[in-house]
Amino acid sequence: VLPAGFGNLMQDVLWCFSQVKGTIDIGVTEADIISTVEFNHTGELLATGDKGGRVVIFQREQESKQQPQRRGEYNVYSTFQSHEPEFDYLKSLEIEEKINKIRWLPQHNAAYFLLSTNDKTVKLWKVSERDKRPEGYNLKDEDGRLRDPSMITTLRVPVLRPMDLMVEATPRRVFANAHTYHINSISVNSDYETYMSADDLRINLWNFEITNQSFNIVDIKPANMEELTEVITAAEFHPHHCNTFVYSSSKGTIRLCDMRASALCDRHAKFFEEPEDPSNRSFFSEIISSISDVKFSHSGRFVMTRDYLTVKVWDLNMENRPMETYQVHDYLRSKLCSLYENDCIFDKFECVWNGSDSVIMTGSYNNFFRMFDRNTKRDVTLEASRENSKPRAILKPRKVCVGGKRRKDEISVDSLDFSKKILHTAWHPSENIIAVAATNNLYIFQDKVN
Repeated sequence: VLPAGFGNLMQDVLWCFSQVKGTIDIGVTEADIISTVEFNHTGELLATGDKGGRVVIFQREQESKQQPQRRGEYNVYSTFQSHEPEFDYLKSLEIEEKINKIRWLPQHNAAYFLLSTNDKTVKLWKVSERDKRPEGYNLKDEDGRLRDPSMITTLRVPVLRPMDLMVEATPRRVFANAHTYHINSISVNSDYETYMSADDLRINLWNFEITNQSFNIVDIKPANMEELTEVITAAEFHPHHCNTFVYSSSKGTIRLCDMRASALCDRHAKFFEEPEDPSNRSFFSEIISSISDVKFSHSGRFVMTRDYLTVKVWDLNMENRPMETYQVHDYLRSKLCSLYENDCIFDKFECVWNGSDSVIMTGSYNNFFRMFDRNTKRDVTLEASRENSKPRAILKPRKVCVGGKRRKDEISVDSLDFSKKILHTAWHPSENIIAVAATNNLYIFQDKVN
């Protein structure tokens, strides 16, 4: 049970899904590693993308009348291959099929639409259901083969017959050939007519109806690449104002841009940066200050950023320092040298808000993930693992011990497994349901049902 007064946070493990079929791991391949997780706007669907270019969509089952207190579980709804590996012959460069980001569009009819992207190409997918099929064609027989027109003596009216439900995923648009560098972010605008895609040095604005042309709205590429000092790490549109967006950089800065000011947003409207404490200056300062994720709050008033050791919350009306700073795993500060040697210091952790912007979640190592309650200022560390993920079992808070004597329920910082990391998480837009990607496993947790 979580500490008293911690509020209504995640306490109950209900389900554990594996990206591979079945519930037993038969060896993790690189292609099975989950690379992105995203709920749709209603929370009824949950999409994951993996390094093999596949998209798996889970659908929430309707609540049972026999058990109204038990909320619907998420089961596999559709699986499709979104991207294939490619080769750029002009640059002798392999383009991975790995799905970097998935973003849902609001649902306006029976079909669902989502954007998925790898390093170079963004695709718009339509996911629809089909439970009827037409029969009685005039020019084709039942097997689909064309009939001899001279043999057709009567005309038939095709009819629709019931069939087993089939979920189809079809690509509706392919937005390609606009990025020289790897795409790290896509974000759908609140006008739902445009979206943006960001790479290391540029951000492009697309119209959903136009695939062969995009508008460059940010370009930080210097004339001489030797003068390059920072790169774009993440970008997102404001949830309500279609003219406003933010992007973060590897220098730990955030820029708020207004597209009404100019077509090319080289000049930011606001610049958010925390002054560095000279006493904490070290060889790793620049690396750990790089922002790996930036997210607007649902209200649009705040911006949350994640760097290597902390999560910060910024008020859009205060640029000089964050209003809140949360230490994710400060016990790793003494381990930065070894983390640099094994490249873990370059891991890109994501962060998410809950539906009311009152709780923040982000990942860590050893399959730990952290939650911070902004109202009570309490925090908790939980673990996503098969060993302690029995259905309806309550998750126990975990604690990391740094030196000295270790209590029975604590884990030593020296025994943390850095190969097990929670980089990608998602929070249901209105309920306390979270999705946590741990290597090739997807865990879905829900708060305790009374």
